[in-house]
Amino acid sequence: MLLQFLVYLAWLLIAASAFGCAYLWYASHAVVRFARRVIPSDPAQPAVSILKPLRGEDPALMDNLRSFCRQAYGRYQIVFGVADADDPAVPVIRRLEEEFPESDITLVVEPSHGGANLKIANLRNMLPAARHDVFVLADSDMRVGPDYLTAVVAPIEYGAGLVTCLYRGLSAGGFCSDIASLHINHGFLPQAVVADSLGLGAGCFGATMAFGRETLARTGGFDALADVLADDHELGQAVGRLGLEVVLSPYIVDDIVAEADFGALFRHELRWARTIRLVAPGGFIGSVVTFPVPLAALAVLLGAFAVPPLVMLLLALLCRALTAARIDRALRLNRAPVWILPVRDMLSFGVFIASFFGRGVAWRDHYFRIGPNGQLVLDAKKS
Repeated sequence: MLLQFLVYLAWLLIAASAFGCAYLWYASHAVVRFARRVIPSDPAQPAVSILKPLRGEDPALMDNLRSFCRQAYGRYQIVFGVADADDPAVPVIRRLEEEFPESDITLVVEPSHGGANLKIANLRNMLPAARHDVFVLADSDMRVGPDYLTAVVAPIEYGAGLVTCLYRGLSAGGFCSDIASLHINHGFLPQAVVADSLGLGAGCFGATMAFGRETLARTGGFDALADVLADDHELGQAVGRLGLEVVLSPYIVDDIVAEADFGALFRHELRWARTIRLVAPGGFIGSVVTFPVPLAALAVLLGAFAVPPLVMLLLALLCRALTAARIDRALRLNRAPVWILPVRDMLSFGVFIASFFGRGVAWRDHYFRIGPNGQLVLDAKKS
């Protein structure tokens, strides 16, 4: 009886792995098509306020922020925000002001916050300093080209309610950063592009969110996001509920990935996984088929029979290598070493499994529990 069960389970895993290979091929094709989309432009170029909430000095922070000061755009200001005057990001902003004296740069230092989401608290404090009626939000680890503002603002002038961008991962150096960037380039980004290609909506991402002041006010403003973990997702949903379009721009920004050690990497990815499980539980559970290599490896380990699982594992490894190379080429990335891809897949599968055990997340230096409605609850015992 046990042997028969293991045989059935092995065939199920083989079928799931085969389906996963088909998914990988379709996803790589979708990424190629997405990378070829035409980036819109608009000669009107309305005045823009870029909002950059900061906390600490990320690796390459100066270069990241410098890229936002080099925009080939008309009128725009950059509003930086920190909660503490002693924050390591403050000297970086001061150097930026010296390097770009012609840039319209404002630094807001304000410790007050009215919710668990400290990034949103920072944005609420920054809002009064934003003088223009088009906002562009971008996380501190993003780096962009000089045509970025033109690309992300244009759809708003054409009637979009919110514009968001995907991002590709660029390692800042080190093994943990290398495999973290692979998760972005071969996991997150293809899944978002597939969702967009199927008309399911790709989501809304903190890499870039561009919208009007009036649109933000109609959603309830930053106050409505004060205790929400997935604030970018919730903002996109709120804009959609207004009957406005959320546009995924073909412009891909660069995420400079720097993970200090394996523990930091695992906590970061576990937070991502638990966030996605919260906002899209059905899709998250279904994403198990996006792991053809681990699924085939499990079929081999069951030991129910020898040849079919082993053949499926070899096919999955080949498919993974070919589709990864195709995605790297489309995104103009250095080709990922073949040997590192199975390591990445096993880690991703481990994070996927771990996400179902517990509701805690680590965010910067704080620990939170995720409430039943997606709200953040500070874990005072750990923070």
